[in-house]
Amino acid sequence: VPRIPRLRDDSPTPGREPRPAAIPSAPPSAMPDPITIHDFHAVDIRVARIVAAEPNSGARRPAYILTLDLGPEMGRRTSSAQITEAYAPDDLVGRLVLAVVNLPARRAAGVKSEALVLGAITEKGDGPVVLIGPDEHDRVLPGDRIL
Repeated sequence: VPRIPRLRDDSPTPGREPRPAAIPSAPPSAMPDPITIHDFHAVDIRVARIVAAEPNSGARRPAYILTLDLGPEMGRRTSSAQITEAYAPDDLVGRLVLAVVNLPARRAAGVKSEALVLGAITEKGDGPVVLIGPDEHDRVLPGDRIL
């Protein structure tokens, strides 16, 4: 029995939401170099609770000095974060975030930064950095590893 090709109708059906437009794939030149799963597992990402946040007056660009609680095994570490556009210090204290903890410590505007707090930016890089953290605060603890 021959199959009759079905015509695609993207017009909205009453009572249904219109179909979202397909997200175009990035051109090959925009794709980052691939890494192996071994490379990925080498990055130690942990849940951290921000216990203190204060302006870093020595920074060229506005930044906060964050004190992170990484649980009983790792203790507290400091981090410098340029997130002043999106957050006030009081909004940060108590917040759970994700942090890379196995990068070498480095000085940032006079502060020893011992962890890299993870955030997201728009594709164009024109918006503020938005922190990434777990949604289920009652199911994860500072120091828990991200897989």
